Amino acid sequence: MELIGKRALVMGGASGIGKASSLALAQAGADVVLTYWSSADEAAEVVAQIRALGRNAQAIKADLTDDKIAEQVFAEAEGAIGEIDILFANIGGLIQRCRVSEMPLTLWNEALNLNLTTTFLISQAALKRMEPRGRGAIITMSSLAAFDGGGPGSAHYAASKAAIATFTRALAKEVGPLGIRVNGVSPGLIATRFHDTFNTPANRQAIAERTPARREGTPEDVANVVVFLASERAAFLAGEIIQVNGGLGLY
Repeated sequence: MELIGKRALVMGGASGIGKASSLALAQAGADVVLTYWSSADEAAEVVAQIRALGRNAQAIKADLTDDKIAEQVFAEAEGAIGEIDILFANIGGLIQRCRVSEMPLTLWNEALNLNLTTTFLISQAALKRMEPRGRGAIITMSSLAAFDGGGPGSAHYAASKAAIATFTRALAKEVGPLGIRVNGVSPGLIATRFHDTFNTPANRQAIAERTPARREGTPEDVANVVVFLASERAAFLAGEIIQVNGGLGLY
């Protein structure tokens, strides 16, 4: 229970990696506010599970592509559970696969907005509160695609996730001297809706078979790293992007 007394804000906490991370943070002792967009019933279930652990929890519906929402989310979160110590900026998506030669500018901009700009905005809202306090941990969400270019038709997604990795390192340098730790996670093939939507079973199996771990990852595999980065066990880490991919990135 190394996070007792801490309070976390998890973006996209109703399903997948966000859900697993919300529960793992609560199991480690933290109170948790999670955001969702369309999964109200699932968000309510996660809140119920966290409260069953004896922790405080709240869910907030939020469209983070609206540039005014990040500040409102933070204000509401801190009103619900108190000062936020941990931000997990679990934000983003592929939207759709599309070749660069055929990609409309609107799709390119939408991917950058959904992945990179939302991460910037929620991190900025966090820093407005963390900097005066001189403490806090921010964890960003990159992707293996940031390092290997992603699968077919995902250049827009890969580029935005690579930008998040660079943003993470830059922010760590900027706010580390103020007592704020910034690191990120970079998942590979994780059994979530993302891959249910954008990958075929045959391709997923082929990827798993060439992974040294010989399996897909689970949301809990990523959540365990999120808890580590949120804790004082990661006190001497800054600007790290931890690859959670079973060794897939070795190839």
